[in-house]
Amino acid sequence: MDRWTEIELFVQVAETGSLSRAAELLNLSNASASRHLAALEERLGVRLVERNTRRLYLTDTGQEFFQRARNILSDLRDAESDVNAAALNPTGVLRVTASLSFSMHHIAPLLREYTERYPNVTVHVEAANRYLDIIDNNIDVAIRNREYEPDSNITIRRLAETRRILVASPGYLARHGVPKELDDLQRHKLLIYIHANNPNELRFARGDEQRTVIVKGLLESNDGQILRAAALDGMGILIQPSYIVYDDVVAGRLVPMLDDWDLPHLTINLAYPSRKHLSAKVRTFIDFMAAHFKKMDYERKWTGRFVVY
Repeated sequence: MDRWTEIELFVQVAETGSLSRAAELLNLSNASASRHLAALEERLGVRLVERNTRRLYLTDTGQEFFQRARNILSDLRDAESDVNAAALNPTGVLRVTASLSFSMHHIAPLLREYTERYPNVTVHVEAANRYLDIIDNNIDVAIRNREYEPDSNITIRRLAETRRILVASPGYLARHGVPKELDDLQRHKLLIYIHANNPNELRFARGDEQRTVIVKGLLESNDGQILRAAALDGMGILIQPSYIVYDDVVAGRLVPMLDDWDLPHLTINLAYPSRKHLSAKVRTFIDFMAAHFKKMDYERKWTGRFVVY
């Protein structure tokens, strides 16, 4: 760092013809400026500047060194300018991964706005209902439903919390009745997401009361959208996070039930490789998603209770 200060000072001295003026421009004391200039000359083993009581001028060697040093500093400033421009105008391919349901409901609808804001970023969405290794798969940002990452090289940023709820179509409930108690689930047709923790074991809580209900699915799938389509078609009772079925409940396409009971909540996080300086494309996407979730007040919506059927 001192070497760069020495070179910057020398260039300023050559351009202004004044050591005190150069010191002022670099926010140095006159004594410090003199030491830097002396250190540069000692390191190079040549006299760069001649001084007398009336004026300051460059030696022939100093003049030659000034031309090259000025070009080096100019290139450095151009490089810094390019980096700053890239930070304001990110470029490159941004690789994002999330479940198919999250990708459909909460990434795809935002892509037009994001790419209009940052047109030099190409977004690659890898929809996967399993957790891809971020490092091995060269992923920039992953959306996860877990509170921590086993890899200490991964940073997480919390987006929201969501309840998991039981819902069914009005048509299904009209044909099969509405479960009023947890035990009623045993006689209903269940639609089971197999990647949930212990998918056939539903752990409910209500205040201090806790119950575990073992269920068998009429339909099981590794994809929430298949199960959601089946629920909309009246095939059975769906157990999914509120972020997937919230709009269906609000629109009346699906009806919540037993909503005074809670299943374990899920935390939605952004996960990305830990780095001291994030690339502009990653930083802008993370901030964009976080701002959108806050604006939409998703956590309040997804952790609230519904008026049941």
